[in-house]
Amino acid sequence: MCCLFGMIDCHGRFSAREKAHILSVLATECEERGTDATGIAYYTHNHLSIYKRPLEAHRLRFRIPEDSRTIMGHTRMTTQGKASRNRNNHPFLGNAAGEIFALAHNGILYNDQLLRRTNRLPKTKIETDSYIAVQLIEQKKALDFSSLKYMAEQVEGTFTFTVLDQQENLYFVKGDNPLCLYHYPRYGVYLYASTEAILTRALNLLRLPLGKPERIELDCGDILKITASGQQATASFNTSHLVQHWGYWPMWTPEVRRTGKARTVEQEYLDELKSVACCYGFSPESVDRLLESGFSTDDIEEFLYEGAMY
Repeated sequence: MCCLFGMIDCHGRFSAREKAHILSVLATECEERGTDATGIAYYTHNHLSIYKRPLEAHRLRFRIPEDSRTIMGHTRMTTQGKASRNRNNHPFLGNAAGEIFALAHNGILYNDQLLRRTNRLPKTKIETDSYIAVQLIEQKKALDFSSLKYMAEQVEGTFTFTVLDQQENLYFVKGDNPLCLYHYPRYGVYLYASTEAILTRALNLLRLPLGKPERIELDCGDILKITASGQQATASFNTSHLVQHWGYWPMWTPEVRRTGKARTVEQEYLDELKSVACCYGFSPESVDRLLESGFSTDDIEEFLYEGAMY
């Protein structure tokens, strides 16, 4: 349960210092979904830069260049690959036939090792499951709707991805993990975070004079491209392989190999949710009680992060 965040300043309204402040406040609010590492990607001086460290967001010093209009960020809760090894943290750098890009992921992918074998992808020192998405895009030798569609239909698990290219185009690949994207058309500003609660709290702290935002709704299976000038284009991918459709897909974890009993992705996600709940002082039994009352796991996750769980 990591957190995506970022902004697009289409009209260059904000100074470098103001952008750094906005990103710092936004990232700090995102800590509730991950404190193991923090990273950002941005385009400056004709190249794509990534700055990431195994630190909580409030401890990271954000320095955003004046010429950077699009900044893509991530706070991490480690599931695979030690955060102390900085190569395992988001965003990740990719190269699709000379097209440099950065990718960040919120969720868990379960078939990364299988995909690496079946697609004969090169071995890597990066241990994070998310990195398979970079390799799949690289395999198609392009960064466009087609390669993003291919990637999204290959991976299995839970996800929402953001991808930033050298032209400062920002792509959102919306799977079954949450995302909230606000647009302020009068000022040419986009701001986003994984949940609306996080984005709202950050905006309340920032008190930006931008007026009321328009929320851009993205459904599971949508791919949205926003250019640095604010133009939008959309595509879609098939979602039949995602968790809500294949909840009985067996997880071949070491436990499964040892016991011979397969676990479902839904069970794995529920275990993760209960583990996170414990970090906030709530018992696994309280999660079970909410499920029995008819709440979905997405509802419980929102309640947990908003402090409304009881």
